[in-house]
Parts: sequence; C-alpha cells; structure tokens
Amino acid sequence: MTRAAIIGTGSCVPEKILTNEELERMVDTSDEWITTRTGIKTRRIAGAGEETSRLASHAALAALNMAGVMPAEVGIIVAATISCEKAMPSCACLVQQEIGAVNAFAFDINAACSGFLYGLDLADQYIRNNPDLKVLVIGAENLSARTNWQDRNTCVLFGDGAGAALLTGNDQGRGILASRLYADGRLWELLHLDSAPSLNPALSYAQSDGAFIKMAGKDVFRYAVRAMADAIAAVLAGQGVDIGEIALVVPHQANVRILKSLADHLGLPLEKIYVNLHKYGNTSAATVPIALDEANREGWLAPGDLLLICTFGGGFTWGASLIRW
Repeated sequence: MTRAAIIGTGSCVPEKILTNEELERMVDTSDEWITTRTGIKTRRIAGAGEETSRLASHAALAALNMAGVMPAEVGIIVAATISCEKAMPSCACLVQQEIGAVNAFAFDINAACSGFLYGLDLADQYIRNNPDLKVLVIGAENLSARTNWQDRNTCVLFGDGAGAALLTGNDQGRGILASRLYADGRLWELLHLDSAPSLNPALSYAQSDGAFIKMAGKDVFRYAVRAMADAIAAVLAGQGVDIGEIALVVPHQANVRILKSLADHLGLPLEKIYVNLHKYGNTSAATVPIALDEANREGWLAPGDLLLICTFGGGFTWGASLIRW
C-alpha cells in the first residue's frame, strides 16, 4: 500500500530571543511564575524581514534541501497559519513565489494549533491518489503580532516560528498509517482571535477589544489533555498498536503541565515525549513541525520507528496521527 511518507523536514525561528527576565520588565510577572506554570523560559520574536511567509519559506527550503528535492518538483504547498502578514494572497502563495515552486498549487488552512496536523492528513489523501506527488506542508506563525502585551496571562505564552515537512508516496511500509481529526465549534469562545475591525459598520463586532488572542487558560487545559489522549487512543486502537510500541510522541507545545498530564494519561515516560517549548513557547501551527524537525535532526527517530503526533488548538480543533518513520 502506498502511503504519504515524510522525506524532509525544516524549521526557521526569528533571531530575537525574548526571555522571562525581559518580560518581568514589561508586565507584572516573574521568571518563577512563568516557568512553574508553563515551562517556558524564552520565546522568539520576529523582526524586520521575518514576516510569517519569510519564516515559512526558509523552513520549506530546509525541508527540500534535506530531501534533495528542487522547488519546481513540488506539486502542492499547504500552509497552516492564523497570523500571516496578509489576508490575501495566502501564505502558501507567498511561499510559492519566494522559493520558486512554479509548478505547485498553493493554499492556506486555518485550524489554529492543529493546522499542521490537518495539513498532513490532506497531503496523505492527495498522495494516496497520486503517489509521485510531492506535497510541502508548513506551519508558520508570527503570534507576536497577535498578542496583547499588557495581558500577563497570554503574552508570556506565545512566540514566532515556522516548520515544514515534505511528503511523497512510499510503498515500503513507511508513512502516515492513520489520523483521527476532530473539531468542536461550540467551544470557540474559550480560545479565539478576533479579526481587524470591520469597515462595514453594520458588521462591526462591538464586543471585540482588539485583534489579539484571548484564552480561558484553565478551561483550555482541561479540554486539551483529555482530547489529545482520546485522539491517541482512537488512532492506536484503529491500527492495533499498543502505546508501548511508540518510539516518540511529538505533541503540540503549549504548556509543560499539559505534556506531563498527557504522559500520565498515556502511561508513557516523559522521556518519550519530545519537548522544546522551553525555548520557543507556543507557536500555534508551527509547534509540531518545529519540534519534529529538531527531533529528526537530533537523531530521535530511526527508520521503522512508530511516531505519534498529537495537537489541540482553537476552534476547538484536535487530533492525532500515527506515522511509521
């Protein structure tokens, strides 16, 4: 059976590092408070020339270079983002132009922190119908542009960055074995991001106090752990795989307490869960591909390993994928 296999990964983060100590001078917080509650020590903040599409393009080129594939060989570009510098054209189209992927069609998806996982599933569906197709899936965010820097409950959490994966068909057992994706729009108010003010007064949203991320942290925490654990259980059961067979879990990087609770729910040692949020914070759709690229380059994965990816984000959206590396 032909499956969509990852043949290259890449990532790119801005140069500027914002530390907890620097945040202490911006809002009423402390390094101890942030570290204890989130596990985050630093995050990257974009500067001039580091727009979302630029970060995405650098990550995409890194993935292509790893795979030894030229941009003109790419057939589809899927970019997951909630913070591109333009509403139109899409981030994916900007990446296509930037890297010279002249033969690809390109589009964005908005599933917040779950966007990259949704994109992997789309790539899998396309490749099952056309095994020679090469699909570039990107998660990229500049959340610093969508953060209220006076709100100490959210501004300590978010950062900027991009990650990418290149996929193509494989009939040797490698690739995406199964995915389970979910959404529940009834809970959107617990984690949302308003648009810029409407220029049509009849469609103005009086309740909006700004186009930045708003979150009910305790409620999101409660839903996130159970949702990811249930998604993982469903995808493993569907494939007849025991959690003990998993070599590595690469989860959405939001909060270290969520990751520890997830490990407890799964009965996995924390050492099997890849964690890099202490360096980058929550970069929404970019967290999983950045972590995946780092794990790949650091040698955490060997051919034939079973990899679990899981995520949870605004919408609510969530899911899990099982991959044979």
